[in-house]
Amino acid sequence: MAAGSEDLRGGPGGHAVLFYSDSDELAGQVSEYLLEAIRAGGVAAVIATPAHRASIAAALACAGVDVAADEASGRYVALDAFETMDQFMVADWPSAAGFWQVISPIIGQAAETGTPVHVFGEMVALLWDFGQVNAAIEVEAMWNELAVQYSFSLLCAYPADSVRGDQHQDALAEVCRVHAAVAGDVPGRG
Repeated sequence: MAAGSEDLRGGPGGHAVLFYSDSDELAGQVSEYLLEAIRAGGVAAVIATPAHRASIAAALACAGVDVAADEASGRYVALDAFETMDQFMVADWPSAAGFWQVISPIIGQAAETGTPVHVFGEMVALLWDFGQVNAAIEVEAMWNELAVQYSFSLLCAYPADSVRGDQHQDALAEVCRVHAAVAGDVPGRG
């Protein structure tokens, strides 16, 4: 399946997943997805590693976005995935209450604007890479629960190479199941 921004929209409450082959592909796809919200006067939020935050911001800047101005106005929110995750993980498992306390103020404040809210997060991919596959699936479910309360669109992303192989095929199927849209080089779907 080829990735494209049309596969990543999903509208309010949409929850899509992108399987990507390299960081350039990730930055390109995520920046296109976020750009839709920014151009519509909405809010774009990124919860990612420092390297990915930098490459996404650079791609947005190349598309004409004044990232610093949008960040200062609250239209662009960039958070560190590790720091954010550390605030709700308890003994290697995501606390539902902790997740709500950390994530809902970010999403709630953005959703109050009544404009499109697009969120990109890669905490689930980090959990998967740490071998905490079930914890990643639990966080995916927590995002879906949050979408019942707030109007936003969410894009998650996993490196395709990280989820390849037979070891976690059932978990990979569950990841695909909890998303409204699946895009990119989906492992095992040839």
